[in-house]
Amino acid sequence: MYRKDGNPDGNPYRTHTAGELRAEDVGERARLAGWVSRRRDHGGLIFIDLRDRWGVTQVTFDPDSGEVFRAAEQLRPEWSISVEGEVARRPEGNENPELPTGEVEVVAGSLRVLNESLTPPFEVDRERPVDELLRLKYRYLDLRRGRMRENIVFRHRVVKHMRDYLDARGFVEIETPLLTASTPEGARDYLVPARLYPGQFYALPQSPQQFKQLLMVAGFERYFQIARALRDEDQRGDRQPEHTQLDLEMSYTTQEEVLNLVEDLYVEIVEGLSEKKLGAKPFPRLTYREAMERFGSDKPDLRFGLELGDVSEIARTSEFKVFRGAVEGGAGGSVRGIAVGGLGDLSRREVDELATIASLGGARGLVDLKVGKDGGLSGRTAKFFSGEEGEALRAALGAEPGDYMFFVADAKDAVVFESLNRLRLHFRDRLELADPEELALCWVTDFPLFEWNEDEGRIEPMHHMFTMPREEDVELLDSDPLKVIGQLYDLVANGVELASGSVRIHRPDLQQKVFSIVGIDAEEAERRFGAMLTAFRYGAPPHGGIAPGIDRLIMVLRDEPNIREVMAFPKTQNARDEMMDAPGPVTPEQLEELHIAIRMPTRRGPEQPPREAPNV
Repeated sequence: MYRKDGNPDGNPYRTHTAGELRAEDVGERARLAGWVSRRRDHGGLIFIDLRDRWGVTQVTFDPDSGEVFRAAEQLRPEWSISVEGEVARRPEGNENPELPTGEVEVVAGSLRVLNESLTPPFEVDRERPVDELLRLKYRYLDLRRGRMRENIVFRHRVVKHMRDYLDARGFVEIETPLLTASTPEGARDYLVPARLYPGQFYALPQSPQQFKQLLMVAGFERYFQIARALRDEDQRGDRQPEHTQLDLEMSYTTQEEVLNLVEDLYVEIVEGLSEKKLGAKPFPRLTYREAMERFGSDKPDLRFGLELGDVSEIARTSEFKVFRGAVEGGAGGSVRGIAVGGLGDLSRREVDELATIASLGGARGLVDLKVGKDGGLSGRTAKFFSGEEGEALRAALGAEPGDYMFFVADAKDAVVFESLNRLRLHFRDRLELADPEELALCWVTDFPLFEWNEDEGRIEPMHHMFTMPREEDVELLDSDPLKVIGQLYDLVANGVELASGSVRIHRPDLQQKVFSIVGIDAEEAERRFGAMLTAFRYGAPPHGGIAPGIDRLIMVLRDEPNIREVMAFPKTQNARDEMMDAPGPVTPEQLEELHIAIRMPTRRGPEQPPREAPNV
């Protein structure tokens, strides 16, 4: 609500908002201001639905009001007006129970047209499908629509709750620079030319990673920031070139303390501000390995079953060469599957469509078997399995009579997991297995610190280079770094990663060792991270933190298909600002001042997209 105390400031436009008048206000005079949402002519009367940020109030114009009525006849959608009149009860039977103001109306005694409007390119007062590029070009009109306005206001309430929650627990909000040095954090940097230093560049921060660690060295102990992160990465529904995260860091902390702090915050937000039903409390905790083996993903949706079963040992002695070949040779391959009920009898075409879905994860084929009423198996490959082997396959997947079993075999576990994860999510949606009103949050922990990049033939960080290994794994940095488990943790909800964090390295010798493993020698490390490495030599405390993504959280809580629906001024899927027409050319004078010459590409070749950089 705006206010209900008359007009103490002498505001010439309004004494009340369009969302606050009620039956107890009947007989009072009120002045409202806002937009014409709808205009209706009924039996000589004109009705206007006047809309502002707080709601809608019906305004009635009577022909007896003379000039006021004639002025109302000219009103059109989205004109900005101010009206004054007496609050009256609507005639019996004409109430609108869907509006908080639905019992009353304002009988207009005066009308001021504050600004006329062009005909909008789409209907603002109705939720009808509109081309997204058109919505983004006229975003200021799109934001007048009820759903969009509610998304932005809800976002404000969530962010305010975050600030209040952390302030009450001793955190200090500190802003960090937007112009900084270029550092490798998993995606391309946005570069900013430095006019005073020809040929040199600032970079926009992919995250405040180094700065928040330096704030721990500085002794603030508990820092947070509603931070902007800017990454030049390929776009999709839950990415944007610039996004917002709750960035926080704590000194003398543990992984357990960080997880408990954030878990309590999310419980308060979900239960206090949203209409979602929260799943299990406390949030389930899965190791990375457990999440992959059970769900095929480190972002598991826990609202339904269809867990993966490992049949590698059965495959090892099978007559089916596809299965046996995947696990022979000790190269790390496996055969796994899921059991799915409620499919009836699938046609060959339907099975082929499922194989296509699995192929998006890299699978070269999909094996399907159906369990008969007697427990026997049917399908093109059923002949390769003895009765005992068929029973073992059923037991491994928990399959019941009438269920289908789908298997993926590959020499790489990553292919098996990704392919079955895609199938699992397909059946979730096809069979409506997940409750859309439930928010099933869980923690995924114990990620490997490193992973092997086959394309480049080198070790690289799974998340980022600043993560502390588990104490018991520190010695493995020298002997077998790919076995090192990091003190890493992700918060996941319904298959979406909401936050990522870690306990950080605070010793310069250990930090350099990690740099060396990923191919950054001491000289290069000093050039890229000199300030942080020097700071670590001045008694840096143990510290850790996390960076929940605000856009993704709001997207999930509001059931929106992408984060553009919960941002005031997002870019398109192709990272363009349709409203401001950016990016765009600049003048030759500006380029000359920056000592920049433009060389247009002659041919665009294939390009490997960068991997997604985690929020840290």
